[in-house]
Amino acid sequence: MVQELLAAGVAAGLAIVVYAGAAARVVRQYERGVVLRFGRLREGIRPPGFTMVVPFVDRLYKVNMQIVTMPVPAQEGITRDNVTVRVDAVVYFKVVDPASAMIEVEDYRFAVSQMAQTSLRSIIGKSDLDDLLSNREMLNQGLELMIDSPAVGWGVQIDRVEIKDVSLPETMKRSMARQAEADRERRARVINADAELQASKKLAEAAAVMSDQPAALQLRLLQTVVAVAAEKNSTLVLPFPVELLRFLERAAPTPPDGEAEPRTTAGPRPPAAGAGTESGTGTESGTGTESGTGAEAGAGAGYEAVVEYSAAPDPLAVQAGTPPAVATGDDVEPLFPAETDPAAGHPAAGPV
Repeated sequence: MVQELLAAGVAAGLAIVVYAGAAARVVRQYERGVVLRFGRLREGIRPPGFTMVVPFVDRLYKVNMQIVTMPVPAQEGITRDNVTVRVDAVVYFKVVDPASAMIEVEDYRFAVSQMAQTSLRSIIGKSDLDDLLSNREMLNQGLELMIDSPAVGWGVQIDRVEIKDVSLPETMKRSMARQAEADRERRARVINADAELQASKKLAEAAAVMSDQPAALQLRLLQTVVAVAAEKNSTLVLPFPVELLRFLERAAPTPPDGEAEPRTTAGPRPPAAGAGTESGTGTESGTGTESGTGAEAGAGAGYEAVVEYSAAPDPLAVQAGTPPAVATGDDVEPLFPAETDPAAGHPAAGPV
């Protein structure tokens, strides 16, 4: 009898140990437990730590409550301004309701991933290229709202959405580079023009001050000479004021009214009658001047010109009706080249 009781007690103890081993569960700190009894959801969520379930009746599902980082595959789309881009993003989310995450959706991770991809394509179609490149904060907020709206019913909370990269075609990159370069060049020209305007105003003020004090201009001239002479060179550049040239031009004396002014004319030398031109026999003219010397010298040198001196008309001669005298003859010096007639021994008539 005692032996039977002892065997029954050992059997009961073994059964209890086996039951306890089958019913005992451990839930980690970052997890929550959801129990289904005969396929029906049990009330309450099992907290972290040790918990018990009915073996072969209850089934415990553990749900991770940590924030999940999920990359969104790159999506290619056309922006509102008809530019083809390729955009990828990343989504941060976590489960806030383990029961809904187990019951409402089959796989909440896959559901969030698909929703993020469709929302990203929708954002690309509604945005301009400039917004994708420079106004990403607003796009991130809009993308977060689009993903979070259906995810709330799944027991999932979208913590953050970030657009990682925007890939552009090579032609678009070159166009944007040219646009940026043109904009920088425009700003540089505007800055340069503003600097020129400011410098011109300062120079105008300096010129006004120097005009009141002529010695200041002389000192500035000496400073320029010192600055040029400071370099190691053998050339000294001396600035010459234009005002001094104008002063010398005004101070130049004018010729008197009766003084002769030289006038040079080029052309064929006409033969002068009775001017003592030497013929082929060597006969001297009646004036006793041998003109063959001047003719031969002009023909030998190949130059011929007529220099005339026209004196200012005498008022008394003008009243008497006498024409003004013009000096012509052998005293005219040959200056410009002319052809020579070898048969006649004097320059041939004709234009130079």
